[in-house]
Amino acid sequence: MMSDSPSSSAVSIAPAPLAQEVLLANIRGESAPTGPVRTQVSNRYIVLLLVGMFGAFAALVAPIGLSLSLRIQELAPSNVEVLGYVIGFGAIVTTVSGPLVGLWSDRTRSRFGRRRPFAFGTALIGFAGLIVIAMAPSVPILIVGWAITSVGWTGSMNALVQSQADRLPESQYGRVAGLSGFIQMVAPVVGIGLASSFIGNNFLVFLVPGAVGLLAMMAWVLFVKERDSRDTEFEDRISAGKLLSSFVFNPRKYPDFAWNWLARLLFMTGVTFASTFTSLFFASRLTASGHVADIGSVLVVFSLVGVVCTGAGALLGGFLSDKLNRRRPFVLASGILYTAGSITLAFGGSDFAVLLFGSCLTGLALGIFSSVDQALMLMVLPEKDTNAGRFLGINGYATSIAQAVAPLLAVPLLLVGVSQGEKNYGLLFLVAAGLTIIAGIIVQARIKSVR
Repeated sequence: MMSDSPSSSAVSIAPAPLAQEVLLANIRGESAPTGPVRTQVSNRYIVLLLVGMFGAFAALVAPIGLSLSLRIQELAPSNVEVLGYVIGFGAIVTTVSGPLVGLWSDRTRSRFGRRRPFAFGTALIGFAGLIVIAMAPSVPILIVGWAITSVGWTGSMNALVQSQADRLPESQYGRVAGLSGFIQMVAPVVGIGLASSFIGNNFLVFLVPGAVGLLAMMAWVLFVKERDSRDTEFEDRISAGKLLSSFVFNPRKYPDFAWNWLARLLFMTGVTFASTFTSLFFASRLTASGHVADIGSVLVVFSLVGVVCTGAGALLGGFLSDKLNRRRPFVLASGILYTAGSITLAFGGSDFAVLLFGSCLTGLALGIFSSVDQALMLMVLPEKDTNAGRFLGINGYATSIAQAVAPLLAVPLLLVGVSQGEKNYGLLFLVAAGLTIIAGIIVQARIKSVR
């Protein structure tokens, strides 16, 4: 990460006076999109935001949790670890695309506003990527399809988070983040459940969750009104230097944002170590064949029980952190809980009850982290009124780099000390435990501007 140029905040908006903008926002039941004064957003906005997030997460995570594993076992049955390369490449592509799309969104002039065109356009791209995956005759084509899918659905989710950065007052950060975190936990369960209902049909196993995502994002775009941005003025033009600077920032200028970024990177790396191979892990522990297709009903049970834990964690973390006006202790607690859950899974053997308990602990931890970290990130986000898209894209590095690096590093870890086709999943979960607890400690010890 390197220094950004002084022109990074050179954006001026020429709307009606702020008082008029706030008045219009109140009439619409929404908050003003920019400016120092923000009213609370309406319940309608929150509900539609959650609907959009639900669809995008269902469409994106269902392949990670189930569908891609099925296709990998079809195309490369003797090398299932190639799943790590597939997901890793998609994450690398989204690492590059995130800040660029965010910068483009920040500077968009449209009668529909800055965020809505990107929310729906990227959802269409994501759906097209799922079609490519379903039709892929080989692993290289599968990789291309997953890259398209990742760019599309990640772009849709980013547009929704950018909308929050534009509109939410700090008093609603925790509440909305908690509800968003709950949705992020529920949506993959529903997505995987839908996909598992169509095992054996390569098209429907991908396209049914994708269609849910497309319809949900369409609802958000149609019914959430955003300020016309055609009158937006910019003091500088996009140049090669501007594009390059959009990828980086000065950690000395924004130290809390930098520390939160690092903690998020470590936590998500640990989570990705475990989640990428969850289906294969349970198949190896709970079946003699080791085939994912043999545990479809078991995965549904784990998912349904897990959603209770993750949903409770997200809601509890978001609402309590707002009420107590504390963020850092909750992030630390999530790191401790995830570490405990990962260790339980690593040493749980083939005991169904123990594995279920470990999954509940990791789910509870992830729920707390997803809600509180989002609120924390919005509080330390630099230049949120002018360059929210750009900095949210940079913040997205933490997740996309984790998703790129963790699966690649997981492959050699899976092969440590094993023979005859076995995989060392225990070591993978222990590494995940170490990374998540370090992340919690960093947030607690280093971030100063947030309690």
